[in-house]
Amino acid sequence: MNKVVITGSNGLLGQSLVSLLLKEKEKYQVFGLSRGINRSGRNDFSYISIDLTDERSLKKELQEIQPHVIINTAAMTLVDVCEDQKKACDVLNVSVVKWLSEVSEELKAHVIHLSTDFVFDGLKGVYKETDSTNPISYYGMSKLKSEEVLLKSKIDFTILRTILVYGKVFDMSRSNIVLWVKQMLEEGKEMTIVEDQYRMPTFVEDLAMACKISMDKKATGIYHISSNELLSVYQIAQQVAEVFQLDKSLIKPISSATLNQRAQRPPKTGFDVSKTNKELGFYPKSFKEDLYRFKATMS
Repeated sequence: MNKVVITGSNGLLGQSLVSLLLKEKEKYQVFGLSRGINRSGRNDFSYISIDLTDERSLKKELQEIQPHVIINTAAMTLVDVCEDQKKACDVLNVSVVKWLSEVSEELKAHVIHLSTDFVFDGLKGVYKETDSTNPISYYGMSKLKSEEVLLKSKIDFTILRTILVYGKVFDMSRSNIVLWVKQMLEEGKEMTIVEDQYRMPTFVEDLAMACKISMDKKATGIYHISSNELLSVYQIAQQVAEVFQLDKSLIKPISSATLNQRAQRPPKTGFDVSKTNKELGFYPKSFKEDLYRFKATMS
């Protein structure tokens, strides 16, 4: 039986992974490590409340568990907050990965680590795993540093880069693009959405499945996980309105320049997922198809 540790098990991806792996209890023994109380709404796995940024506690817990696989979903992902709190961003996004890799070397564990499209500058549009990185925000820089930690390590690792993850789990600490647009429109509120940033949003259930496939296949290296069609954030919001049958005339387009965001955002980040298709046997769908799947899980 595989002992699997999920760091950040209270988050959107963390909770989705817990649910996915617990469907096969005969295969996986699941340990969730996260801050505060267990928010997954389930008690059929081992939950450990921990401050992941405490190196001693983290290493001690992992040495006691002796996991075969560590899936690291914990990160500081609020781009503007990372710009303002660089030290805290570095500890969670870089140091924690370093500590995980040190323990994993000792335990011969496989680390699956989540990264981001923000390691790119967004000038090219659609990126392969081998394209050169050039982050333009501190968040992107921190995630690139975390990738470098693994690339320099002696362990088996998988880096899954992803884009704009959305979905819904038992107890959400924060919203995401789809839920936010849906809620605003349900409340009849007008909203302004950027029309000059392009993304390929990722359904959290797909991302969880990609983590599981990477673990089961013992895949190593870097993979891109997202939907398969590049859309402006404005188009993304419009498709949410269409699928949930809400009033899309409430969505008004604006340009990024009017936002005055603390951190720069890459203008166009899509992924070429052909390596993911070929090596993981995983075939992402369009955002709209995924939205219909998401809608079905909500009813």
